[in-house]
Amino acid sequence: MTLHVGLGTFQPLQTDDVAQVKLHAEHWVISESSSATMRAAQRLIAVGTTSLRTLESAGIQAGSGETSLFIAPGYQFRHTGALLTNFHLPGTSLLLLVAAFAGVELARAAYSQAVRERYRFYSYGDCMFIL
Repeated sequence: MTLHVGLGTFQPLQTDDVAQVKLHAEHWVISESSSATMRAAQRLIAVGTTSLRTLESAGIQAGSGETSLFIAPGYQFRHTGALLTNFHLPGTSLLLLVAAFAGVELARAAYSQAVRERYRFYSYGDCMFIL
């Protein structure tokens, strides 16, 4: 899978009303061989939040397109079974996606631990594996 990540992914949210959030579109391509591999997998593991957004937008079919999918708590995941991701900054769409995937309480507990233990946040920081 190829994903062209845009700067909009990392921008802080401009509103507290999640219904009003609009993300920049990001272009993706899923090859025939990647699609076949994903269809054969028992569980898809997204490496990164933007990869997860692509999987949830595109499914596991070969093709190309764009996604501007915004995922917040309450979203029902259809294709992704696990997530490897960095610890993201407060006030970002990425943190809401993590809370949607892990559950709000587990995400809060993980982030509290990360702050206490002085984990590094953001793109070059520590990461977590969420099942």
